[in-house]
Amino acid sequence: MTSPPIAPPSTVPPPVIEGMLRRRTTNGPFRPDPVSREHQHMLMRVAQAAPSHFNSQPWRFVLIESPQTIGRVAELSGQSMTELIDAGLFFERYRRYFRFSQAEMEAKRDGIHIDHLPGPLKPFTRQVFSDAGLKVMRQLGVPKKLGEDNRQLVAGSPLLLAALLDKTEYRPGELSGFYSVFGLGAAVENIWNAVGALGMGIQFVSTPAEIPHHWQEIKDLLAVPGDLELMALFRLGYLPADQSRPTIDWSSRHRKRLEQFVYRETCAVPEAENS
Repeated sequence: MTSPPIAPPSTVPPPVIEGMLRRRTTNGPFRPDPVSREHQHMLMRVAQAAPSHFNSQPWRFVLIESPQTIGRVAELSGQSMTELIDAGLFFERYRRYFRFSQAEMEAKRDGIHIDHLPGPLKPFTRQVFSDAGLKVMRQLGVPKKLGEDNRQLVAGSPLLLAALLDKTEYRPGELSGFYSVFGLGAAVENIWNAVGALGMGIQFVSTPAEIPHHWQEIKDLLAVPGDLELMALFRLGYLPADQSRPTIDWSSRHRKRLEQFVYRETCAVPEAENS
């Protein structure tokens, strides 16, 4: 049997690769339209196509459209955001990822560029996540405002997606635990790459997972059984023509250059960009 011919190199990436390179995270609101059942199932099928160890397919998903459930998750998300900001925990945990100028972003090419702030905070952008900045944020009511922004974003999402792992495969501390998380990551990445082709957006609903009792309430809301582990929660929906930005927002489109994360033959030889 002859092998199919190898396509010659091209500077124009195929559509599937172009879609991956254009992948986005949606920080703003979605349209209120329900996500069609056809599109929901299409996203589940692309998740199903992900690789997994011995084809174990350890992932499980919950599609959530109930306004009551979404509303409660939204309340928990907003409360979590307010608590994390007000206590300084959010900045303490993630400060190392913040960049405060385009020049800094160009040099590091990772993390997030804080480029959208409330007017009163703009004069001291770099200090905004310091202890002094946190005091000013509290005085201005920013933690509550950010919590309310977060609540509204989640509440206005027509679809939530919970990602879980089967505990017969997900055993932390064992190789199967790593393989399961790796497989779920691949499944979620397939979803993330597919939403753009459907005119949709997606965002990680992370704040409830930062506060154990809020995360437990979400598990209870979803009736998660003992043999499954809730790993992550996402909000999805169709994108509006004009996307507004949250009170505090950032851009994160920079990616490291090849020589910053790729090596040739050994870890001692960085890969040249144009080799």
